[in-house]
Amino acid sequence: MLKKILFAGSGSGPSEDLLKVLLDLPAVQSANIDILHVVSPQVTTEGVTEKWEEGNQLVAQTMKNLNLDPSKVTTIVRQGEPKDTVCQVADETKADLIIMGSRGLKRLEAILGNSVSQYVFQLTNHPMLLVKDDIFVRKIKRVMVALDKSPASQYALDLAIFLLRGYPGVELILARVNPDLKPELLPLSKTETENNPIIAAAINKAKVQGINYRCVVTGGKPAEQICSLAEEYNVDLLMIGSPDRRPSVARSLPDLDRLLGTSLSDYVRVNANCPVLLARTNS
Repeated sequence: MLKKILFAGSGSGPSEDLLKVLLDLPAVQSANIDILHVVSPQVTTEGVTEKWEEGNQLVAQTMKNLNLDPSKVTTIVRQGEPKDTVCQVADETKADLIIMGSRGLKRLEAILGNSVSQYVFQLTNHPMLLVKDDIFVRKIKRVMVALDKSPASQYALDLAIFLLRGYPGVELILARVNPDLKPELLPLSKTETENNPIIAAAINKAKVQGINYRCVVTGGKPAEQICSLAEEYNVDLLMIGSPDRRPSVARSLPDLDRLLGTSLSDYVRVNANCPVLLARTNS
């Protein structure tokens, strides 16, 4: 499920800190990691050699900082537009997960600011793990999965369980935000929460792997409530399903509605106060 990771963030920063804490997880320790650095296409002919060497030094420094096993790491230096290059390399390497930093730009700002992470999120069909530049990355102790009826949500749950099995001291928070749940019915009792069909199925999966869990079911606007719950439970990693709803004919073009930030995934990407893993099947 997680055999190949593309780390598109050579150099210091929260994305490197995030990969460092992920390497505590047995599931990540067994994965192969590709470290990508992109040299700008605007570099002059005279400056290409210098920038290429600088890129090689950065990826080598990243390997050293993370104490990575060289036999499980491939370093990649490419020249091109960063946003296009990340998508291309993810496809070439069949990445199971892309890890990137993000400025957390909102809506139109992401377009006008030429956001690489937003562009990659928009056009790739690979799962992405994003961490904003202003977030302090902590050791992973609490992971929340936002659950709904979509296949992408179930993939997020399966990926969370895969990541956490065999990792002691972690808590998996199973969260269901039902926008049709009337306020007068809240809060639900423990029995009512655990009997929720979506929660009950998730509990069974967690129990099979011996993962400690807690459950929450609430109502309201899903995107806002997911971010609120992540803050309330002091979550170290938030995982949500992010289905690719574009028809295949449009996958080479940005979907303007999603670029403008109208999707749940985009709202959470911008507003969550922790790293966010946007899960989608890459088939």
